Amino acid sequence: MEYNTAARRPEQLAAFGRLLDVLDRLRAECPWDRKQTMQTLRHLTIEETYELADAILRDDLPDVQKELGDVMLHLVFYAKIASEQGRFDVADVLNAQCEKLIHRHPHIYGEVQADTEEEVKRNWEQLKLKEKGNNSVLGGVPVSLPALVKAMRIQEKARGAGFDWEHKEQVWAKVQEELAEFGAEFRDGEIEDRARATAEFGDLLFSLVNFARFAGINPEEALEQTNRKFIRRFQYLETAVARTGRPLSELTLAEMDRYWEEAKQLPSDGASSTSEK
Repeated sequence: MEYNTAARRPEQLAAFGRLLDVLDRLRAECPWDRKQTMQTLRHLTIEETYELADAILRDDLPDVQKELGDVMLHLVFYAKIASEQGRFDVADVLNAQCEKLIHRHPHIYGEVQADTEEEVKRNWEQLKLKEKGNNSVLGGVPVSLPALVKAMRIQEKARGAGFDWEHKEQVWAKVQEELAEFGAEFRDGEIEDRARATAEFGDLLFSLVNFARFAGINPEEALEQTNRKFIRRFQYLETAVARTGRPLSELTLAEMDRYWEEAKQLPSDGASSTSEK
């Protein structure tokens, strides 16, 4: 079913108002809801956000719908707590967001010309830098971001400032260079200087993230897909071995590998069935 957003606007606004009304009552009458603060909700919000991300990766739209509701509840909850403190309410939050979107889209709401996605992103980063008053283009990258996501954001922001490679072949050459430098830290299969090897491995990962960006691949999503694929195949191995009555620990690596090859042929592996071990 395709939704007509304009036609459903009254219903959408009514649903949002209903959520606000429900939360008002819960905040007034429910002991748990009444007790919550921004600090107590924070870790729950992070959990709900990851659950939404999981549903998106699974392409499970019914679950995406449910998890969106959970995240939206948390956003409204923070605004409700702030309104009780006389700081701001949900109207302030939404109006400020609308003003920010209008300001950061001068090619839509103003006279600026931006015909490509890259031009839009570059304008966005420059406007964001002016708004926040940061002295560094990278000042807006959250410190607590997971390292893989942070690497991607750092590189995107540097690109927005014009600091980037010109061709992906250059980036691939950098990957090869960093791989060689990491490999040079090994002598007879052993690491001689762990701190230096760790630094070189970080450089290698950063260069791989950079190449993924040039190739149009989201490295976080790619790694998570591989994580899920590995879990799926390993659980197949565990189940298959359990049917034989033998403990997994008693199998040789060659025996385990036979089950692993079977797992790679499962229909659920899709196009990935011929890829890595």
